[in-house]
Order: sequence, then C-alpha cells, then structure tokens
Amino acid sequence: MVRKETVLDSWKSARQDAAQAVEDFPAEEMDFKATPDMMSFGELARHILDAGHALTGMLLDGVDNLATPQFREMAARYRPQLPEKLDPATLASELRKSVEARAGELAAKGDDFYSGLITRFDGQRVTRLEMLQFIKEHELTHRSQMFFYLRLKGIVPVTTRRRLAAQNSA
Repeated sequence: MVRKETVLDSWKSARQDAAQAVEDFPAEEMDFKATPDMMSFGELARHILDAGHALTGMLLDGVDNLATPQFREMAARYRPQLPEKLDPATLASELRKSVEARAGELAAKGDDFYSGLITRFDGQRVTRLEMLQFIKEHELTHRSQMFFYLRLKGIVPVTTRRRLAAQNSA
C-alpha cells in the first residue's frame, strides 16, 4: 500500500529539485528551447507550478470529474494568481512555496478523502491518492526535461551533484 506521506514527501523533493534547476539555469536564457516546437526552460518550470497548483486545488475542492470539455478553463481558475512572466528567483520561490502549502493542505486530509474515486481528464477512474501520484509523475517528466536543458548548457543537475557528493564522502 502506498502511503500519502510517502507520495507527499516524494512530490516535495521532486519540486525542490525543479526549483533548484531554475536557480541553476542561466537567468538570461530562460527562453531556451531544445527545439523550436518544445517548451522553453522557463515555460516548463511555470507549467510545473501552474499544473501542480491547479490539479491539487481541484482535488482539495472536491472536483471529482476532470474529463469535461471545460477542463482547461476550470484548470485556469485554479492557477496561482501571479504575473505571467516571473524572474527566475521568484519562480523558484513560488515553486517551493506552492508545494509546501499544497502538501500541508493535502497532509491534513484523511483516508476517506484519498480513497475517494475521481475521473481523470483522460476518463480513467482513479483514487485521489493515485491522482496525487499522477501529479507528481507529471512533474517528474517535466523536471527531467529541465534537467536535459541543464545538461545541454553544461550544468550538472542537483540530483547528480547530490549522488556524486555522497559517493565522494563514502
């Protein structure tokens, strides 16, 4: 059985690493794209912030059907109320603040909340805990893209730096 505390802790760690990636990336290159049809580094980071905040906000408000034609409009109402363009320091800070606030709200919810079924935007029926796991996995996908962009710029991502530091201290 997956415990909500494990999912929340893992989500917070992934988000902290995404925020660190924003701080590590050259501020003047936030519009960098690996290819023209991909999101820029800054867009990826903002998407993590917006999607995580919106999806968890819907969960917390008891929205139980995300498979509606109005999904994008509904999600837009749950986005953080911030200017569209944020400087990297503010973006990193908001990534951290948002996950801490949402994780606190979600940690207060009981087992009945997490065992409740909802319909995901793709029509699949999942528990709220499974949806929270999906939100984390979605962020990990985009964090991986951000790490790829870091590598393209010759920057070692924080997760690798931690692993290397642990190996060197052993």
